[in-house]
Amino acid sequence: MNKLVKLPGLDHPITITPEFRRVTVALGGTVIADTTRALSLKEASYPAVLYIPRDDVRMEQLERTDHATYCPYKGDCAYYSIPVGGERSVNAVWTYEHPFPGAAQIGSYLAFYPDRVDAINVA
Repeated sequence: MNKLVKLPGLDHPITITPEFRRVTVALGGTVIADTTRALSLKEASYPAVLYIPRDDVRMEQLERTDHATYCPYKGDCAYYSIPVGGERSVNAVWTYEHPFPGAAQIGSYLAFYPDRVDAINVA
């Protein structure tokens, strides 16, 4: 099956910019991520999403799941759960490991659902 591939444009813009402030993600009293190298991805009318470099995430706290989704602008999306968060934190983290060219910068980055962790702080 061929998947639909769309290019970002005036009707569906995607902008990726550096977030120079410190970003931390915490769950269950543990800091899961801590970076000053996050990227902010703004897509169309959706709220901006912070993507954190994989190197700045405590990957041992994450567990890969079989869940997968597809975005015609960014590509195939894989997910991780955070076991310390229990049921609330299933598929709490997503990543585009091989994103389409319009989102290539986020290829080695992870994003967190705010309602599946205790806090995403930007300071």
